[in-house]
Order: sequence, then structure tokens, then C-alpha cells
Amino acid sequence: MTTGKIVLSIAAGVAAGAILGVLFAPDKGSATRKKIVQKRDEVVDGLNEKVNEMLDTVTDKFEAVKKQAAKMVRNGEAKLEELEAEFSDAISAKMN
Repeated sequence: MTTGKIVLSIAAGVAAGAILGVLFAPDKGSATRKKIVQKRDEVVDGLNEKVNEMLDTVTDKFEAVKKQAAKMVRNGEAKLEELEAEFSDAISAKMN
């Protein structure tokens, strides 16, 4: 199960529990509706925060991989240039 599914499942469970708790509380209907809206807003804010944290983590990891790939390309290009020079020298030596 992916992290996103786990976070979503937990958030859904928390929301369902909060709503059930409010519905069974001995309050007037208008007070209960206000509590439901407040809990919904809290859950939505919490989900937004978690999603943003996950996006930040993914972005950071992507940037790290991107930098590493660029470094590998540069190293590969340098090694290719060295091999080309060695090959040219070897061909020149064979021709002479």
C-alpha cells in the first residue's frame, strides 16, 4: 500500500470518527452542523498539509536524482573524452 493511500485512509477514518462523535453528541442540530463543518475544515487542512509535505519530499528527491544524473553525465563525458584521446594516440602510434 502506498503512502498516499495510507494517509488518505487514516484521514477518512479520523473524519468518520469525528462526524460520528459529533452526530451522537447531545447538541442542537445547528450546533452539530457547525461542529461537522469545523471538523471537516480541520481534516481538509490536515490533508492539505500532508499532501504538501509529500510533494515537498518528492520534489526534493527528484532534484537530488536530477543533480546526480547530471553529475554522472558530466563524468561520462569526461571519461569518453579520455578514451577518445587514448584511442587517437593508439591509432597514431600504430600508423607511425
